[in-house]
Amino acid sequence: MRIVAAAFAAFSFALLTLPAHAGETEVPIDLGFGPAGHWFTGPLGDNQPLHSGLKLSLAAVLDRQFIRDHADRVPPKYRAMAERMEEVRYRPSIFIPDSLWLAPRIKDVGAYGVTWRPIGLAIPLARGDSRLDLGAGLLLTAAYLHGNASVLPTGSMVFLRPGLDLMLRWEIPVLPDAFLVAVGWASQLYLPQKLGGGVLEPGAFDRGSIWHVGQVFVSLHWRILYSVQL
Repeated sequence: MRIVAAAFAAFSFALLTLPAHAGETEVPIDLGFGPAGHWFTGPLGDNQPLHSGLKLSLAAVLDRQFIRDHADRVPPKYRAMAERMEEVRYRPSIFIPDSLWLAPRIKDVGAYGVTWRPIGLAIPLARGDSRLDLGAGLLLTAAYLHGNASVLPTGSMVFLRPGLDLMLRWEIPVLPDAFLVAVGWASQLYLPQKLGGGVLEPGAFDRGSIWHVGQVFVSLHWRILYSVQL
């Protein structure tokens, strides 16, 4: 099982930051980015099937062998749990975006915004040279949308909502432990906000609100070794 970011931040932070006593070791840092397309359920999706964006990644990748080799650095109450984990991905900050909406107005609506995914959990469905994961995470999206009144009643709006996602992700190694390609799909479910309404104006799970965004992405990942004292 792979835990992303804050669910096991205390244990990850201990591995990466406690004072040195065993010398220097190298931790793989995953740096990834690539194009993403967003599809809105409702009138926005009817008007334009895909709105462009970017998928981003920056995290330390701690595999099972690394965790076992440094088990003494894990707080005792987390040790048994840590030894059962396949992989931990630790982000240095919850403020690093997961994805961006960068969609200039092609038809009747443009969308610009940012999505954060501070906590996530993933279960491997298939393992081998490549891996297929099914994951879920907490989301927060802030975006500005503008367009014709025929689609967006007020002409513009600020979308600000928390949500949850369900993500299917296929990671393919091209150069083992150095360069990977990931492709995937995520369904992002939000607390509804009325289309054209303010951030304090609730919506419903219907075509008059923004409550679901589908995301398809392809991202390129580089693994860079970073030296830390453990």
